[in-house]
Amino acid sequence: MGLTSPSPTCPLCKGGSSFFHEDSRRHYLQCKQCALIFVPPEFLPSREEEKSQYDLHKNNPADIAYRKFLNRLTKPLLKKLEPKSYGLDFGCGPGPTLSVMLEEAGHKMKIYDPIYHPNDHLLTESFDFITATEVFEHLHEPAKDLNVLFNAIKKNGRLGIMTKRALGKEPFARWHYTHDPTHVCFWSETTFNWLAKQWQTVAEFPTADVVLLQKK
Repeated sequence: MGLTSPSPTCPLCKGGSSFFHEDSRRHYLQCKQCALIFVPPEFLPSREEEKSQYDLHKNNPADIAYRKFLNRLTKPLLKKLEPKSYGLDFGCGPGPTLSVMLEEAGHKMKIYDPIYHPNDHLLTESFDFITATEVFEHLHEPAKDLNVLFNAIKKNGRLGIMTKRALGKEPFARWHYTHDPTHVCFWSETTFNWLAKQWQTVAEFPTADVVLLQKK
């Protein structure tokens, strides 16, 4: 694979990028400003290709193992929320489960997914908190999506994110996370700290895959 010149700008901060890694499927760039790792536009899957991959997911609220997985986010997030908060599960997928768990904990929830639960009107509402589990790695236009989420969070509201974090070039080269063709951007603590700075807040990392941000 040959790199085009000049390299595409970062889809998060519009900074310049440089070559980061290449495998048999595609190549990856890294932003020089926010450190986001991303694939060039020619490797972005179509909406149909995304759906065919997502349809393979068999998540449902009765799956104990899946609930345990989601608890990585719910446990630290619930410690931060006021009782009976109003939340949105962004990118809930074909089998919404996190919203069910948070409703069981006493919170009012709405769900949104551009493929399975497309209700753009919801994104104009105001929420006490928004969750995004295994979503950020799929974003084609993270700057646009994060602007929407930021505007939908009330003052002092929270954004809870779960996505596996990139740890460096050598781990990335053998990382299973890159094998999914719908995973198109890869976040590190450096990137989330950059994002927190833009939001004038501090990123919290309660577990290896989870990030909590508060809108100030």
